Amino acid sequence: MPKSGSNKQRGKGERYKVKRLAAVGGRPTVDASVELMAITPNAEDIIERACRTCYLSFHRYNPPSSTAELIKKVIHKGHHSVLEHATATFRIKGGSRVFTHELVRHRLMSPSQESQRYVEYGKTKQFEFVIPPTIQNTKFEDKFKQLAGQAFDLYQEMVKAEIPKEDARYILPNATTSEIVISANFRELRHIFEIRCVERAHWEIREICLQMLKIMKEQAPIVFWDFHIDEKNKVAFRKDE
Repeated sequence: MPKSGSNKQRGKGERYKVKRLAAVGGRPTVDASVELMAITPNAEDIIERACRTCYLSFHRYNPPSSTAELIKKVIHKGHHSVLEHATATFRIKGGSRVFTHELVRHRLMSPSQESQRYVEYGKTKQFEFVIPPTIQNTKFEDKFKQLAGQAFDLYQEMVKAEIPKEDARYILPNATTSEIVISANFRELRHIFEIRCVERAHWEIREICLQMLKIMKEQAPIVFWDFHIDEKNKVAFRKDE
């Protein structure tokens, strides 16, 4: 995704960074990065062989043609449990805590998230926050930055006064960025993409999940074959061949 970060200078050096969101084709683009950390090796072959165990139909095992035929058939019939034999792990940077709060609602996914109890902003990492595109270039943008900066100033003041970070963090905005690592099996990833990549989904989680979906379509093209990405409108939808 395009990077359009702009730094805010305050006093003697950089105090915090604004994660900017730019409009592309009339839709917002998130200044966030998605990294595939790990994926089940030979995932689609494992899924096929696991599925054939159910029917003891190994005499029909003839990859790659048999792999595509069987996986598409079980997805079409709703026999999705076999997809749980394969998993993927992602590292996501630059998303806001609004985004991560939505993402961790997927309870069959395993998250490990940057902890505001232990991470000290301005020391362990730079304080960053996201400005939604509907606020950019309006009369509210400068005030948004000002108040976020004031919240950070108060946070630092409290930490220096030995207020525990776990209590000082209460003042930080939902716009604060938060790094997160997630692991999910292919069945759960399909569910996430189905509800988070559509028009009605919140724009930030939609943009980030679209990045994940693009990766999965490259890594497991058969399992995710029925997800079609509309680059112009920044959405994805399922459509059987």
